[in-house]
Amino acid sequence: MENNTKIHAIKVKQWLSSWNDISWSDNNLKRKPLETHMHLFSISAKKLKKLSGVFKRDTKSRNFASDDLGIQRKHDPERSQVIRDYVQNGYPWSELSQQKRSSGKFDDLKKPGWLPTAIVLNILIEDDIRNHKKVNSSDLIKIESIDDNLSALILPKDYNNEDYLPTDLPPIEVIDGQHRLWAFDTEDIDDDYELPVIAFHGLGLSWQAYLFYTINISPKKINRSLAFDLYPLLRNEEWLERFDGHNIYRETRAQELVDMLNSHKDSPWNDWIDMLGENENGIKKVSQSAWIRTLTSTFIKSSDSNKIGGLFGAPIGSDQTMLPWGKEEQAAIIIYFGKSLLSDISKSENDWCVKLRKEFDKFNQSDMFDSRYREPAFYAKDSLLNQDQGVRVLLHLLNDFLYINNENLDLDKFYLEYAEGNDGSIVSNALQKIENLALGTYIRDLTENIANYDWRSFNSKSIGQNEELKLKKASFRGSGGYKVLRRELLKHLANVEDITISKDAQRILALI
Repeated sequence: MENNTKIHAIKVKQWLSSWNDISWSDNNLKRKPLETHMHLFSISAKKLKKLSGVFKRDTKSRNFASDDLGIQRKHDPERSQVIRDYVQNGYPWSELSQQKRSSGKFDDLKKPGWLPTAIVLNILIEDDIRNHKKVNSSDLIKIESIDDNLSALILPKDYNNEDYLPTDLPPIEVIDGQHRLWAFDTEDIDDDYELPVIAFHGLGLSWQAYLFYTINISPKKINRSLAFDLYPLLRNEEWLERFDGHNIYRETRAQELVDMLNSHKDSPWNDWIDMLGENENGIKKVSQSAWIRTLTSTFIKSSDSNKIGGLFGAPIGSDQTMLPWGKEEQAAIIIYFGKSLLSDISKSENDWCVKLRKEFDKFNQSDMFDSRYREPAFYAKDSLLNQDQGVRVLLHLLNDFLYINNENLDLDKFYLEYAEGNDGSIVSNALQKIENLALGTYIRDLTENIANYDWRSFNSKSIGQNEELKLKKASFRGSGGYKVLRRELLKHLANVEDITISKDAQRILALI
């Protein structure tokens, strides 16, 4: 029941004495709920959108695009359109083609589009912080207890103004039901269409992630990889770390990323990953399994003792929330880095590049690949960039440099809100977006300095009788070689002229 800026709600009491034994935390992510009940009420979809920051968005103007969530999710327009069509004329009308709808022969199939399932949301409190922002005091929703069964939600005083928008952070965040709200971005549905709502008050983000999982994933057996894109905070939940499916998620995500790196047209590793364990025509390529091991030990790892976690799998920044990137943004970051590095090396006249090219020609390796299309300094068998050790260190470098600079580079802003098209086209859109961000500039500066390192392997004949260099290159072999090569690269970067890159490398060296 709704009255101006006051909504009356039913208290739904759900609390068991056994829950008092749960290991609640003092931090805001996992704090004990403020109340032992939820609030059940109805509200028009239009008004709920205003309070939750769920508006029609576009790539030019993204209202609250990163404010409504450390739990931000992509918008799938097709999914919202299906819901919109259902609301307007029910099922099966919503499944008919436009041609059949226009024919007039199926008008008898129109039915009510009821949405009886509740939107699940959280009402933020004064202390809640999302991406360095709080709800302005004028926008906070206050809750008053009427009696044992009823409560009243006091909405912001300016809430009824037609042009009302929250000043900073919206006072409501949607846990489950965002696509239902997005479906109402149209003038075709009456403004007074109401939705049932279950509201929590001051619920920690970790508990919100838990709720989303138990509502959407566990009982429905939805692909867990999709779940971790829909609700990024789930990637680092301790209770899932101890659940068999969580490790499977990490390996599954690594597999998905390898597929994209190997298939995307702009990837420097396009058709250059040994997916089947067969070195075709003697061409040396890093294996799929090696790439998966590398991704799970770099980008997809959780936090570790040295405070540099995986960019795709660990909480980040002062808020300790998860970057909302899906697999497309994740793949695009790595592809952009690799593409930039390949470009720098292809243009380089550094001694090591020139010698690898000459070595390639001298020993007639043209049957392996056409050097007009493949740069030997990047793809030849004696380049560390085409070996397991080199790939592992490259991804370590990219992960670590971006991880420590996540706030300076506004990594949470690199996000494609609309998930339209196939994986390849979405990755292409993400690559275009990186180009114009500070993120892109930083990656290009990083690869320019990485390209100046001598990437020849121990087996390169161009090293000749340089015993000191051969000894150093020999130390990169074997399982211990990853760590040695990683530190060597960081020492190299710590001494470059680029002050920003140099300082960042020194900072990472002090942490590992």
